[in-house]
Amino acid sequence: MKILLTGANGYIGMRLLPELLENGHEVVCAVRDKNRLPLDPKTTERISVVEVDFAEEVQTDSFPTDIDAAYYLIHSMSGSTTNFDEMEARSAENFNKYMAVTSVKQVIYLSGIVNQEELSKHLSSRKKVEEILYKGNYNLTVLRAGIVVGSGSSSFEIIRDLCEKLPIMIAPKWLKTKIQPIAIRDVIAFLYGVLNNEKCYNESFDVGGPDVLTYREMLEKYSKIRGLKLWIIPVPVMSPRLSSYWLYFVTSTSYKLAVNLVDSMKMEVVTRDNKLQKILNIQPISYEEAIKNAFIKIEQNLVISSWKDSLTAGRISNLKEYIQVPKYGCLKDEQIIKVTDPENALNNIWAIGGTQGWYYANSLWRIRGFIDKLFGGVGLRRGRTHPDKIYTGDVLDFWRVLYADRENKRLLLFAEMKLPGEAWLEFCINEENNLIQTATFRPKGLWGRLYWYLMLPFHYFIFGGMIKNIAKGNYVSKPD
Repeated sequence: MKILLTGANGYIGMRLLPELLENGHEVVCAVRDKNRLPLDPKTTERISVVEVDFAEEVQTDSFPTDIDAAYYLIHSMSGSTTNFDEMEARSAENFNKYMAVTSVKQVIYLSGIVNQEELSKHLSSRKKVEEILYKGNYNLTVLRAGIVVGSGSSSFEIIRDLCEKLPIMIAPKWLKTKIQPIAIRDVIAFLYGVLNNEKCYNESFDVGGPDVLTYREMLEKYSKIRGLKLWIIPVPVMSPRLSSYWLYFVTSTSYKLAVNLVDSMKMEVVTRDNKLQKILNIQPISYEEAIKNAFIKIEQNLVISSWKDSLTAGRISNLKEYIQVPKYGCLKDEQIIKVTDPENALNNIWAIGGTQGWYYANSLWRIRGFIDKLFGGVGLRRGRTHPDKIYTGDVLDFWRVLYADRENKRLLLFAEMKLPGEAWLEFCINEENNLIQTATFRPKGLWGRLYWYLMLPFHYFIFGGMIKNIAKGNYVSKPD
């Protein structure tokens, strides 16, 4: 079958793509920017890519028409606290227009469980998208899932941050809310199982794991598995705004996503039946097993995708707008050093950020990350998905990867921290084996220029120390 995979570079899409390819399907990946598909060359050769932004004006001229089935995996919850529902509705309407020019027979949509009359804005938006998709000229299959647990999922990473960083929690009352988590492997099994299955045409199914837990029980089970001590002190009153700040400062989630998550955490998310399990003969694994599986992937450095790499989890929405580093009206710090072993220097560049750190004055980088969090930025907690692999669009702490070309020895980053301007950080090794490290800052007004000059003393030894340590062969960073 020829299958259109929307949201192909998202958390779910990156997990579903290998399943489709391994089963012999021809896959067309629909993405806003084809440079953001973090795939190895062999996988890239097996797919085709179409660039399309479903939130923008419909242009069907170059859109493939011989589609047999499509997966709709487009969500915008982490991109806005106000109008993400409008964006999601517009994207669904435009998706129907694109499908109208194809021969598609089935569309599969991953939604959220909606079993309460009063829904959060997030779940209400998902339900609205369902209603729009049901108007399309195809057979729709809707899978409604609650919390997805797996390495790199937003839910798992938030639970992980809370338990690993807060042995004592003063927690809001929504920790008593009941939910039914499901492992990512089971989500993928259900998504693939309904493909071309006529019993699932024009039907909506709830999917969940075997455990119905409260948020508190989820935290306690995680802590038990990890051998952590956890004390939870519930408080009767904690406003949604305060709860959002609590999640935002403690975990790696963005403030926008924290607000929308807290809004949804007040709602019970429990499946009404398990009829799809019987149709497909799938037995979901337990929450505890899902946690253990996630850590197997993490410990083996086999995390395929992470929610943090989504563009909506940061400051920018279109990489192409920033890929050209400006030359005029900018302030620069350029460091050049000769390297004796360019391959080892390149390895150091490709390992930068996350647990490796920034090769010099890591304590100052952490302070900068904390200050960024205080002012509503992303901070350093996003880390990185892979320890030694970098793809265009990836997150590196509070930087976004604009361009990563190991063959040509060039890495370009854009700052997503709060700044009075825009900042780029570039590393490249030229033919003369010179490592060139360039920090570019385009100030916004007088405050921007003042910020740069106030930071100059720090830049002098931070950037200088960083390039020297990157140039060292087999450098291993040490805590400051």
